[in-house]
Amino acid sequence: MMAIYKRELKSFFHSFVGWLFLAATLFMMGIYFTVYNIMSGYPTISYVLQSIVFLFILTIPILTMRVLSEDRKYRTDQLILTAPVSVGRIVLGKYLALVTVLAIPAVIIGLTPPFLMRAGAFQTGISYASLAGFFLYGCLGLAIGLFLSSLTESVVIAAVLTLIVLFSGYIMAGLCSMISSAGTGVFAESLSKVLYCFDMIGRFDALSNGYFQVESMAYFVTLTVFVLFCTTQSIQKRRYSVSGKGIRLGTYSVMGIVAAAVVTILINLGLNYVPDRYTAFDVTANKLYTLTEDTKEMIGSLQEDVTIYVLADEAAKDEDLDKTLQQLKNLSGHVTVSYVDPLANPKFYYNYTEEEPVNNSLIVEGSKGSVVISYDDIYQYDMNYSSYQYTLTGYDGEGQILSAISRVMMEEQPKLYLIMGHDELAFEESFLNMLEKENLAYENLNLNTVDEVPEDAQGIIINAPAGDYSEEDVDKILRYLEQGGNALIAPVWTDSEMQGFARILDYYGVSLVDGLIIEEDREHYYQIPYWLFPEVEDTDVTQRVSGGAVFVPYASGLMYEEDEDDLLYTPFLMTSSDAFSKQDIFDGEDYSRSTDAVDGPFVIGLSIEKAVGEGTVSKAAIVSSEQIFTSAADKVVPGYNMKLFGSIVSSLAERESSVSVPVKYFDIGYLTFTARTVYVVGFVSIIVLPLGCLLIGLVIWLRRRRL
Repeated sequence: MMAIYKRELKSFFHSFVGWLFLAATLFMMGIYFTVYNIMSGYPTISYVLQSIVFLFILTIPILTMRVLSEDRKYRTDQLILTAPVSVGRIVLGKYLALVTVLAIPAVIIGLTPPFLMRAGAFQTGISYASLAGFFLYGCLGLAIGLFLSSLTESVVIAAVLTLIVLFSGYIMAGLCSMISSAGTGVFAESLSKVLYCFDMIGRFDALSNGYFQVESMAYFVTLTVFVLFCTTQSIQKRRYSVSGKGIRLGTYSVMGIVAAAVVTILINLGLNYVPDRYTAFDVTANKLYTLTEDTKEMIGSLQEDVTIYVLADEAAKDEDLDKTLQQLKNLSGHVTVSYVDPLANPKFYYNYTEEEPVNNSLIVEGSKGSVVISYDDIYQYDMNYSSYQYTLTGYDGEGQILSAISRVMMEEQPKLYLIMGHDELAFEESFLNMLEKENLAYENLNLNTVDEVPEDAQGIIINAPAGDYSEEDVDKILRYLEQGGNALIAPVWTDSEMQGFARILDYYGVSLVDGLIIEEDREHYYQIPYWLFPEVEDTDVTQRVSGGAVFVPYASGLMYEEDEDDLLYTPFLMTSSDAFSKQDIFDGEDYSRSTDAVDGPFVIGLSIEKAVGEGTVSKAAIVSSEQIFTSAADKVVPGYNMKLFGSIVSSLAERESSVSVPVKYFDIGYLTFTARTVYVVGFVSIIVLPLGCLLIGLVIWLRRRRL
């Protein structure tokens, strides 16, 4: 076998074919690697591999078309077939030579993660899972090409057949989806399931998306072995023909292939019945496909039945959403998941909503009612202002479903009012969605249009007002607070006098330190000294962010007297002792201490309880940053600012036991490279390596022609 392996491997690199394969693969790999990882800073190589896997449709036929068909054409295979070597060893030797050629670019791209890790947070798990899928996809393609090459003497026919089969495997996922959506009968469903067996790209995508499935790996391995076995049977038939031992060979070959096919099918079907917890592993850095511990605890303790209807044909289901649903179902016998095909039952949603939900939407039904979750809310999209297109940025399936389950078991929702009319910073949709996921009703409240804060207010939110409050507006708020009302307050750092707003803070005995906080401890700021990473204290409102970081840009210090009898202060965000507060910070961007600097440490997040009557307490949370509750700040520490916001509003609504899961972002951050690195890496990966392979191949080819 080794002699055949060495002979085949040498033939690839003593001709132009092997070098052309390497050049084409490295060229495409270099382009996407430079664009995605170096220029755009994506923290995984899975994007690169997903973009170049289509290249196998063109390169594998060229690489495999001559391996067996040319030997058969020129009868050179008879020397091997009559040699004392088993057919299996012949096929394995030739196949391993092909795999070695494929392994070279795979190893090269596999060496890039250690380099990329130096530029920021890198998704190692997804990258290597995708690389494993890429390599196994290529191995299966090589096995198919080798088999088809054994069937014909024509290299052109072998190449065309291989291209057709590989192209079919590449588009099969889309074809199955089209069949499922176009037909609703048993035939369409059965045909879709049969064709799914040939879906190569779907298995690769599953590995590249961060959900490492043994089932997908087994698919590539078992099918590769089966195709190689078919190749041996094809050659075996000719070998017996050459040696004159063709007794009952046709029957033997058919029975052997059928038996191998049955074993392959049984292995893959058997893995479908093994629980996912044994065969599927979440390799994403932020655990996109793994339920949080809070979710597991809540679902595991359910005492009431909950039914989740998925408005979709199960054959066309959203795979990521289905993973979440099946995990929830496995946690409790009280959770039932049922797929309802809208084409077969178009009026099903009439009992739950008047507006027709989009496909793959969910209806969660419990003892206290039902909630419709639009499929549009399962994923989060952000506008890319360079291309003016929406980009998929996060997955919110777990959070939306968990919120809906909580809601269908509640009698009524607490209500918060967002104070408006003073140029307050409007909350972005993602933070409003967090209020909904906390099962809190909310409404904008312009104090100029009402005499009092409504009695049904469980709390109010004052978010970064740029304008001051009139005496009348302040009186309305104070009357509400004096009756035991609760408040979340985020002040704005400004040089302007805001006496009305200062009265609201003074109600809780709090005032702002003049200036903006500068951190000198590099462990407590991000890039710029006034982009703070404060210490997160262990309190009730910070339990959800325990072990994580909160990003607080543009913050001022909070001052208060701790010996007030009717006030209980609990700091939950603190700067380091190296911090100081400075005025006129933007004059020349001078971050050094000035003579008027106020030394830290500073409190920038504070919980307050104020006794306002016998047994009545007014709760407040003050966070001294106008930007803390924005998606831009939240993405710096993916999800933790959102978790803090959810915890605070839940506490104000006196629902401390509430469980909420924020959006899980696909990216954990971007890699950062200098312009010089971009040019050097791009030049080497796009030009030097591919051109070097072409030149070496050309030189070898020309030298052999002269010989």
